[in-house]
Parts: sequence; C-alpha cells; structure tokens
Amino acid sequence: MTPNIKNVLKLLVVDDEPIIRESLCEALKDEGHDVFMASTAEEAMDIISRKPINVVISDYKLPKKNGLELLDDVKKESPATEFILITGYSSVEIAIESMKKGAYDYITKPVNYDEINIIIKKIEEKIDILSENKALKDIIVRGERRQFCGMIGGSAKIQNIYNIIDSVASTNATILISGESGTGKGLVAKAIHQTDQRRKNNLFVEVSCGALSETLLESELFGHVKGSFTGAIKDKEGRFEYAKGGTVFLDEIDSFPPTLQVKLLRVLQDGLFERVGDNVQRKADARIIVATNQDLATLVKEGKFREDLYYRVNVIGIDMPPLRERKEDIRFIVDHFVKKYSKINNKNIKGVSERVIQIFMDYSWPGNIRELENAVEGAVIMAKQEIISKEDAPNISKFYINKTEHNVKTLRKAVEDPEQEHIISVLDECGWSRNKAASILGINRTTLYNKMIKYNILEKEKK
Repeated sequence: MTPNIKNVLKLLVVDDEPIIRESLCEALKDEGHDVFMASTAEEAMDIISRKPINVVISDYKLPKKNGLELLDDVKKESPATEFILITGYSSVEIAIESMKKGAYDYITKPVNYDEINIIIKKIEEKIDILSENKALKDIIVRGERRQFCGMIGGSAKIQNIYNIIDSVASTNATILISGESGTGKGLVAKAIHQTDQRRKNNLFVEVSCGALSETLLESELFGHVKGSFTGAIKDKEGRFEYAKGGTVFLDEIDSFPPTLQVKLLRVLQDGLFERVGDNVQRKADARIIVATNQDLATLVKEGKFREDLYYRVNVIGIDMPPLRERKEDIRFIVDHFVKKYSKINNKNIKGVSERVIQIFMDYSWPGNIRELENAVEGAVIMAKQEIISKEDAPNISKFYINKTEHNVKTLRKAVEDPEQEHIISVLDECGWSRNKAASILGINRTTLYNKMIKYNILEKEKK
C-alpha cells in the first residue's frame, strides 16, 4: 500500500495549432509530466484507447469535432480521465456547458502556464486522495491492520513489523530493535510483550541504560545486598528478579558499560546472575528485549561492544523504518494524535486540513514519530477551528519548507538561469531575429520560441 506517493501524470494536449500545442507540451514536460499530443479529436481518442491518460487539455476549436464533443467521447471511453477545456471564446455558455458535461475546469486564451499548473496540481491531489481511498479499501479487504498494540500505520513496512511481532512473541528469543530515535522502538517492545500470551499478564519493565551511571545501572538490573556500596542500606532486588515471568526492555543498549556486558551475556546465555555484593546465584525468568539507535556491528568493530554479546542480543532483529520512509502512514498517525490531544485538552478538533497534511508529507521528520506527535499536540492546543489549518496553528509553519525563503537555488533554477541569460544575450546580438538566434544556439525556431515563452522574454523582443 502506497497512498500519498505521487505518480507521474500522463497528459494529452489537443490543439490544431502546432506552435501552441508544442509549447504547452514542453512546459508540461518541464514540470515532470508524461505528455502526449494530438491535433484532432480523432487522434486524441486513438491515443486514449491505447494509453491510460490522466488529464486531457484540449482547445475548444478543433477540426471536425470541437472540444465539447471530444469531452463527451472522452468521458464515454475513460470516465476517470479529467478534462480541461481551453477556449479563445470567453463564453459563459461554453464554460457552463463544459462543466455540466464533466470537465474538471476551463481556461481562456492566451494560455497562462501557471494557471494550468495550478489546475493540474489540484487534479494530482484529487488522484492522490482517490488512490489513498482505494488503498485503504484494499487494506480492509486483505485484512491488514492500521493499528496494532498502540502502533499506528498500514504501510507495507509497518505491516511487516506487525507480522514479525506475531511470529516472535510466543518464543523466548532475545529481540534487538534498531532504528532512529523516535521511530517507536519502545512501542514494538511493548507490542511483543502484549502479544506473548504467557507473559502479557506479568510485568513489562523498561530500563533506559544511557540515563544511569554504571553503578546505578548494575544495581537496577541485578539488585544489591545491604552494605555492598555507600547508600545500600538494605537488600534490593533488581529488574531481572522484579520482572519475573514478564519482560525486561533494555533501551539504549549501545551505552551499556563494557564491565557489565559480560554480566548481561551470562544472563542471556545461562539465565544466571548475582546481586551486587552477593555470591548467591539467582535465576532470571524474564524475556529480554533490547533497543538501540546505533549500529552495534560498527561498535563491535570499534571494540566498544562485545562481539559475543552482539550475536546473543541479535537472535531476532527488528529494524524500525524512519517516518520519512513510511510517509503514507502520516495521515493515520496524525488522526490518532489529534483525537488523543483533543480529548486531553478538552477540545473538539475533528482533523487537519489537506494543506497541513501536505506540509507534513513534505517535511523529513528527523525526530520521527516523536517529533510528529509534538507537532500535532501543539497544533491542537493552538487551533481555533475544528479543522486545524496552517493559519490556525502557527507552530506548523516551522515544518513548511518554502524554497523561496532561502538564498540557495534549486538545481533546476541553477540550470535555468544561465540558459535564460544566454538566450537573451544571443537575441540581443541578432537584433532579436529568431531565425538567426536559433541557428547560433543550435536549436530550431519552435524550440527557441517555447523557451522564450517559458522564460517570459517575449516582451523584450518587442522593445
């Protein structure tokens, strides 16, 4: 399932004037679309019968059949194909008739490429939504899960995680969960515990290894006896004893001190340990799950993590994907957090706008789900309407990457600027003769004309 992942649109331009047809095609290709051309309604229908066209952009005035007649034929042959009518006759009647017949929109000549791009982007969004709805229906048909033990998402990568959890939960195997911070490693550990029928009614004990000093970590895990160190005023059982019959989750296992790694290895191999300051062997009866946001294999090579311990904790590995690799889940996750924080804050927030969803989809989320949760919580608190908009929740603005706000050019802009300057320079040298300029540039006159339209330098020709 891959909702919200945009595909290249297949567009068909229909116009009997070659220059207009070709210039529009080139402009649309520059936007990354797959573009076909036809000069008549008959040619257009032949293409549509052979190719899955997403959008037809047709002039109203065509030989034999006009644009409205072509619209009728297109809707009969391919109802899902969208239609944009171009007309030089700014007639309200033609516009109304085209919309009645099922056209998505219409524009009048002279053609404004920005206007066409805006319409096509709206069509893209519509296609994305329809694709997402179909994907969600497919999930229901296939019996896939969008939620599982507190985890949210229906993407293929998350479905795979759900399946792994189902497979390993009933075993005693040690699990290594790896992934960037904020990807939900703790949720996976809890899901394994909750799915384990033998252990789910017993304790789930989490230890953040990186937050404790070596002495405190040893005492927390293994326990200690009275007088074993300053402050040990009484015997204390460790987490391995406390979680008897349950699960111990060791987060940030990469920060586990080398001197304690051998003791952890013994617990994993033999299930035995001693409390600090004691020589009585005790039996550990807890499932051990570990997590890290580091590459343990690299730490092994650097001598910072025992190789034998690495193999022992990595009996089963679960690699959590970052949010940027499962963006199709963002909509589900946002919906979950909106409901959660709306209830917490006694607000009646019903969702977020498509604009906000798109902003979230475009952002890379270095902090992953944790960062997204914080963003939604802040948006819910700040929102003034039932549907959260970018304007209602100013904190969303920090996730909006507007390229015009930066001085760094995009690659495309960096390439286009010198080309535009060079074309103007050559035209100046030739007294704005297209034929001479095209010859010097090594392109045909039509291509030059298209580029002049693209870079909006036609006005300079007249001066």
